[in-house]
Amino acid sequence: MTPPKSQVRDLAIFGGVPAFSSELHVGRPNIGDREALFKRINDLLDRKRLTNDGPFLYEFEQRICASTGVKHCVAVCNATVGLEILAKAIGLSGEVILPSFTFVATAHALRWHGITPVFCDIDPTTHNIDPQRVEELITSRTTGIIGVHLWGRPCEIQKLEEIARRHNLKLLLDAAHAFACSHKGQMIGGFGNAEVFSFHAIKFVNAFEGGAVVTNNDELAAKLRLMRNFGFAGLDTVTSLGTNGKMSEPSAAMGLTSLESLNGFIETNRRNYHLYKQQLVTSPGISLLRYQEDEKCNYQYVVLEIDEAVAGIGRDMLDEILWAENVLSRRYFYPGCHLMEPYRKEAPEARVRLPQTERLAKVVLCLPTGSAIGSTEITAICGLIEFIVKHAEAIRERWSMKPVFRHPLRTASSLESHI
Repeated sequence: MTPPKSQVRDLAIFGGVPAFSSELHVGRPNIGDREALFKRINDLLDRKRLTNDGPFLYEFEQRICASTGVKHCVAVCNATVGLEILAKAIGLSGEVILPSFTFVATAHALRWHGITPVFCDIDPTTHNIDPQRVEELITSRTTGIIGVHLWGRPCEIQKLEEIARRHNLKLLLDAAHAFACSHKGQMIGGFGNAEVFSFHAIKFVNAFEGGAVVTNNDELAAKLRLMRNFGFAGLDTVTSLGTNGKMSEPSAAMGLTSLESLNGFIETNRRNYHLYKQQLVTSPGISLLRYQEDEKCNYQYVVLEIDEAVAGIGRDMLDEILWAENVLSRRYFYPGCHLMEPYRKEAPEARVRLPQTERLAKVVLCLPTGSAIGSTEITAICGLIEFIVKHAEAIRERWSMKPVFRHPLRTASSLESHI
């Protein structure tokens, strides 16, 4: 790290030396115990069992069931495929209501099956889907609702369950952010008809690449198991339509290794979150999203809302400045699914009913956390933000007069996905 900035011209965006010599990402993979992982990899190589429901997959599924208190876990190659298989297995068709403020995979999983995503606005405080708005969007073509536990903070599950029950709709819950979180003392995983976890590489528990559908419905679980394996019910017997959605043995081995370090990963995230919370108070207009700490929480994301009128600087300008300093902050989930293709062309009127979504998409910024950074880096990031806010007027003036540096990774297709 370089010394703290003392003048505006020291900022890397204006040609100064970046604060960090290497990039700090919002999510770097947590590795866990390498020795335990390599032992599992050697074991599966010795057995020459690399996929097709091997022992590590079975053990991983059982561990997920035990940790969530849910009867069935169907591990899959990734959470997007999990959503696609679940949508098919549960019989969704026509229209399904979901938030636009989520990763685009939630909508794509529906559209891939010819289902129309109907985007619903969010609660500005929780960032989760607004149940009152859901009720207004139900039509004769509606077959389901997808709630998203954004940032690991549970959506209003009971209200959504009541709406689904009253209108005879399916309720699916995208729990990609919410593994190891609880709602009213009950672990996420057992709500609605089914929930979907992500174990993507940058999730705090990862399986290299992977996901899981969890449910207490025996019939649904059996159907999901068939569908993730081409519909095979035996060596030569195909009984249903299916696809290749299996989780491999190496992925399951990594998943098990991650689970063994789960408490340590959460403690690191919690410690990082509290350090950000303590140090960001000196920067007016920078609000940190708070977690409900009387519930179990994974603290996986450090989420800011930038109030330009108070901070003196907008979210996008702050984001550009941080990137130049090698702090690769992320504008989750900009600009909202409804403004991405194919939805922007298919439903151009959607933005009229999404004022909170559009507002939030312009102010949210996520900061680096996880086991790849520690207190030194966080203190430097917070000091950098404090400096930027303090000198916002001078920065804006200089910005308007001189071309600024643009980090090459901002347009690179190789930048790791944030799902």
